[in-house]
Formats: sequence, structure tokens, C-alpha cells
Amino acid sequence: MEKNVLVPVAQGIEEMEAITIIDVLRRAGAKVVVASVDEMEITAARGICFKADTLLKDCLDQPFDLIVLPGGIPGAENLKKSEELAVLLKKQAGQKKLYGAICASPAVVLHHLGLVTPGAVTCHPGFAGLIEGGTIQDKNVVVDGCCITSKGAGTALEFSLELVARLFDDNTVDNVKGGLAL
Repeated sequence: MEKNVLVPVAQGIEEMEAITIIDVLRRAGAKVVVASVDEMEITAARGICFKADTLLKDCLDQPFDLIVLPGGIPGAENLKKSEELAVLLKKQAGQKKLYGAICASPAVVLHHLGLVTPGAVTCHPGFAGLIEGGTIQDKNVVVDGCCITSKGAGTALEFSLELVARLFDDNTVDNVKGGLAL
């Protein structure tokens, strides 16, 4: 069964996180939609340019098995500004469907929307103080129900493989790992 995944992007997003998430999920066979909250042409945090598949506003009525946010600054801040993304994430969480974020986005976006459980989340250490009243787990990847979070660019591959594991069977995970020579 095909899995539909939404990867929202914005100007200043961390390219290593975004591309790793997109690539690994596509290797697993997911239909990944890269949707920009602002412009089709994205200039990422380190100056790499890429093009989104569509605009986020055109995804509002589509169902997704997973919505996953790359991080980076100012990318996460630009994601936070999107009212459409807030609607999609709250709907996803309300339906008990998978959602996740890496780097700054667990704190800047998910916490801001009330979608992380303090003490059952991780993010880039530089943003841990934004999660009020809770502790951050010092782990590369943390799964709390339908919410999957990760630390940052250095954990992007581990995070992406966990996303594959949540969507697909063990055989698919093993095939993706094999293709990556892990």
C-alpha cells in the first residue's frame, strides 16, 4: 500500500535534513510531496537551491500518512509562520496520524502548536530551552506515540530510517539500509 508523505519546506530550511528525509522515504517507496509554505524555489540555510513540488496551500485537502518537518534557521521560523501548516499538523495529530520534526522544528514549530510532550521529545540542543516546562531527551531520535523527533543534521539519516520503520515493514527498512550500504 502506497504511503503518502508531506515534507513542508520554506526559505532557509536545513538542506541536509530536507534532502535526506525526502531521499530515504522515496527509496522506501513513499510518495513524497515537497510543499513550500512560501515560494516554489527554495534557498536553503547553506545556500543550496532546490524546487518544491507544489505549494502547501494546494495540499490542504489531501490525506497524509506522515507529515515531517526539516529544521534549520530561519527555515523553522518560516514554517512556524504558516497558518496552513498549523492546520495540517493539528489535523494530523488529532487523527492520531504520524508527524515529526528535526533540529529546531520540534521546538520552534511543534511545541509552539502544542504538539510535543515535554520529556518525550528531542531537538537541536540550541533550541531545547524553547520547550517550556519539560525536559529534552538526550537521544538522536525520540518516538512519543505519533510524534517522532530528532536532534539535527547529524541525525538526519537515523531519523529518516525511523520514519521508514514507522510507515513500512522490516523488509522495506532492510532494503533501504542495503541500498545505502548500511
